[in-house]
Amino acid sequence: MTRLHRIGLIVPSSNVTVETEVPALLARHPGARFSFHASRMRMHRVSSEELRAMNAQRERCVDELADAGVDALLYACLVALMAQGPGEHQRTEKAVTEQLASAGRHPAVLSSAGALVEGLQALGARRIALVTPYLRPLAEQVVDYLRAEGVDVLDWAALEVGDNAEVGCIPGDRVMAAARGLDLDGADALVISACVQMPSLGLITAAEEEFGLPVLSAATAGAYSLLRGLGLPTELPDAGRLLAAPLPSQP
Repeated sequence: MTRLHRIGLIVPSSNVTVETEVPALLARHPGARFSFHASRMRMHRVSSEELRAMNAQRERCVDELADAGVDALLYACLVALMAQGPGEHQRTEKAVTEQLASAGRHPAVLSSAGALVEGLQALGARRIALVTPYLRPLAEQVVDYLRAEGVDVLDWAALEVGDNAEVGCIPGDRVMAAARGLDLDGADALVISACVQMPSLGLITAAEEEFGLPVLSAATAGAYSLLRGLGLPTELPDAGRLLAAPLPSQP
């Protein structure tokens, strides 16, 4: 019988997209089954103040998901970590791992911020362009974070949406229009959504065909890292080049 893998998601209270896109992606896996279990941190407006207050709720969420006995846990808010400065995904993942270990739990611990870095590394993408929904100051922090990870961000767009519920309603044609406005000359990849709340799953394949580049999002990178963390093959259909076939960096 195919094993069922329990996935824990720590999400902002106003997020509705990651709990749709990540399950939709993993449902395509040919050799595994998944269930999804979320714990929420209160956050409505994507601002530095609300992100810090949201992060302060992390320990409660981790305890709740420990009780569910999850096999992997994804801290599913990219900007919440990147806004805290370079290397924050490593510090957070370490703290969550230690908290779970103290409760006798040892799931794979991942974050959307770390997953995007991992996905870009797996693609060998050192020069990228990206689309974010954030207000410009937060978008700049995301760009600076990736540059600190050795990624050259050649061009980027900020859609200037501060209400997180509204981010979940950004239409795909607006995202594609922003991507078309980017200078992709010399880019190795396009991050079409640097946010787990901005819908983009349906855009990945079409964007790769249009721009002739690997295209990934916070959601596809999260799915890739979850599969890697669980020791499962990472091939998923119609999800972009990151999830299309084993990559050279994979063992």
